[in-house]
Amino acid sequence: MELVFATHNRHKLQEVAALLRACDQVTSPLDYGFDHEIPEDHDTIEANSAQKAQYIYQTLNRTVFADDTGLEVAALNGAPGVYSARYAGEDCSFEDNIEKLLRNLEGIQDRRACFRTVVTLIINGEAFQFEGRIDGEILTMRQGIEGFGYDPIFRPNGHSLSFAEMDMKTKNTMSHRARAIQRMVEFLNNRYPCQ
Repeated sequence: MELVFATHNRHKLQEVAALLRACDQVTSPLDYGFDHEIPEDHDTIEANSAQKAQYIYQTLNRTVFADDTGLEVAALNGAPGVYSARYAGEDCSFEDNIEKLLRNLEGIQDRRACFRTVVTLIINGEAFQFEGRIDGEILTMRQGIEGFGYDPIFRPNGHSLSFAEMDMKTKNTMSHRARAIQRMVEFLNNRYPCQ
């Protein structure tokens, strides 16, 4: 089955493609010459995920899925949450976001956090959502060079390595996105088994 992943982020595309079934071909809007910004202007992760999927579904008229992810930090009342990608401003980099988060947590002992991902799948015009979550803590400094986003400062509970110190295979056994995608794969296996 061809699935269009509503993202322009090649890191996410590579990560997710490794999680899907062997019979699924994953493409991105870029493969169809669509390089416009995909809107995500709602105030919840669920609504942003649905908005992105719906936008690409209406544009390309193909089976599509989209994700939205938030890093929720307990001591910051769940921030940055839905604003994780632009925590330091509209045109910020991953480094800018990390810097701002580390500054906001200076001197704070409670560093509990979770990553939460919601995936929206639209197939034959019908929408389905799947959630994945992983709990952990925010480190006081960057550790590792793999991954992207907040990976260098997030260490999942029960592990000694940050996400950025793990190879993709290891991260994909536990990450929030992996858990949400796995729920989508289980749904596809039940409803649309490989031929």
